[in-house]
Amino acid sequence: MSTASWVELGALIVAIAISTPVLGSYLARVYGSDRDRPPFGDRAFLVVERPIYRLCGIDPEGEQRWTSYAVSLLAFSAVSVLVLYAQLRLQGHLPLNPDHFSGVGAPLSFNTAVSFLTNTNWQNYGDGVITQLTQMAGLAFHNFVSTATGAAVAVALIRGLTRHRSATIGNFWVDLVRTCTRVLLPLAFVTALVMVSQGTIQNFHGPHQVTTLAGTTQVIPGGPVASQEAIKIGGQNGGGYFGANSTHPFENPNPLTNFLQLWLILAIPFAFTAMFGKLTGRRRQGWVVFGAMFALWLLSALLVMNFEGRGSAELTTSGANQAVSAAQGGGNMEGKETRFGSATCGLYVASTTGTSTGAVDCQHDSLTPLGGGTAMVNIMLGEVSPGGTGSGLYGMLVFALLAVFIAGLMVGRTPEFMGKKIQAAEMKLVVLYILFVPAVVLGFAAASIVMRTPQGSLLNPGPHGLSEMVYGYVSAAQNNGSAMAGLSGNTDWFNTTLGLCMLIGRFLLMVPVLAIAGSLGRKQLTPATSGTFPTDGVLFGGLLVGVILIVVGLTFFPVVALGPVVEHLAGHF
Repeated sequence: MSTASWVELGALIVAIAISTPVLGSYLARVYGSDRDRPPFGDRAFLVVERPIYRLCGIDPEGEQRWTSYAVSLLAFSAVSVLVLYAQLRLQGHLPLNPDHFSGVGAPLSFNTAVSFLTNTNWQNYGDGVITQLTQMAGLAFHNFVSTATGAAVAVALIRGLTRHRSATIGNFWVDLVRTCTRVLLPLAFVTALVMVSQGTIQNFHGPHQVTTLAGTTQVIPGGPVASQEAIKIGGQNGGGYFGANSTHPFENPNPLTNFLQLWLILAIPFAFTAMFGKLTGRRRQGWVVFGAMFALWLLSALLVMNFEGRGSAELTTSGANQAVSAAQGGGNMEGKETRFGSATCGLYVASTTGTSTGAVDCQHDSLTPLGGGTAMVNIMLGEVSPGGTGSGLYGMLVFALLAVFIAGLMVGRTPEFMGKKIQAAEMKLVVLYILFVPAVVLGFAAASIVMRTPQGSLLNPGPHGLSEMVYGYVSAAQNNGSAMAGLSGNTDWFNTTLGLCMLIGRFLLMVPVLAIAGSLGRKQLTPATSGTFPTDGVLFGGLLVGVILIVVGLTFFPVVALGPVVEHLAGHF
């Protein structure tokens, strides 16, 4: 890698180190439940929130059992997805449609509505499909509320860990509203202003045809791009206004905005670990979780940056110059933006697949086999490095429960985590959480590989085709949304099966997490003794990372070996 690439990586690490405790402290004040110390910003934000509570009939002082919390979440999601589906189908008859787009077909509307509901933002549609009104009132709206839903579940789990003899875990509606008004809206507003200042477009214009200096004609698109881009990145959503996503200069104009996007992708997920430490009163525990997330992210970033920076043997054979020079960043530049280079692409790939973002500033289908394989494994880890807003934290805490259970079996003690005994009820829910995604990913991928019609959607045969298929399903089920372009997903089969993967990967994981929160919240705190396994040190951090890698390896190693590894060994890159 070049010196500039190391400097960029170092600057990003410094930015994360600074923002994590600062933003984490703010989040702790937002979600804090101490009635003697009201949440931060009450005086300003309640002006907006109180009318929402009155309009929706919400009692902000009321609390819910985990079952009511889950029902509220599912009911809100069901209504939301139906409204977005209807909007997509009827958008041709709605205003703010200067391009005169028609309504979207039923299978694609289902896939798109589910995609944005679940924070996946898988985009089987290309440019020239979605109207400006649907972009703003449909897709961008769901970028806010889907992110807030993940945050709410994480906060509910924290309450379950900290409370004892409690039947309630908070109020879903309050957590949802506060996340939007106090976290996401301010962040998105400031980000949009910065993006506009750097050249990201923000208007209600239709396309303009202009004559270039070379004498040819070019169509310049318009639209509310910066506002969509801000929450797309800040909320780890990933669905871009244009089909090219963050490779498009109107979405991501220059290296400064690219660096801003990298930080925004990682900022809130990492900050949730600091918030976890403050809300539980165990800051060392929060830093252990942060350390595990950071180690996995940094390892994947170094791997992909190295694989792409070393270049492709086949490109060298074809006569391409992949050396670093003053004129180019070097490495495998196929599918890369010359504005950013191969190493920056690798850093973005690791960040966007380590979270639930799924945005791209280079084409993942053009990555080297090991670079693309690392991205795929990153998603397979369960979006915990550092994952999405809230979803990364609760995913890591589920693995932490599994780690202490394994440690307890090794030493012959009842496993405990933060003073709560981890027993059969919690472990059954942990197992369900871990098994749901592999079951649907491997099941649908296997069916698609052997069926003739889904095979026709693959651009490439052999191991790379297998990688494209598996990457698509694991991206959908883990609510990431990035894809390898060799899979044409806009068919009835893939619109339906990918949509089902998104729903299962989102809600059949959230419900067990809420059930765990309810179960832990009802338990009494157990005082620590000399025999208690400490979970706030480096040893537990190493155990946690090891458990994640072993579980994911045992689950997905065969398909990874048959895809990216075989492709690398065969030299098809």
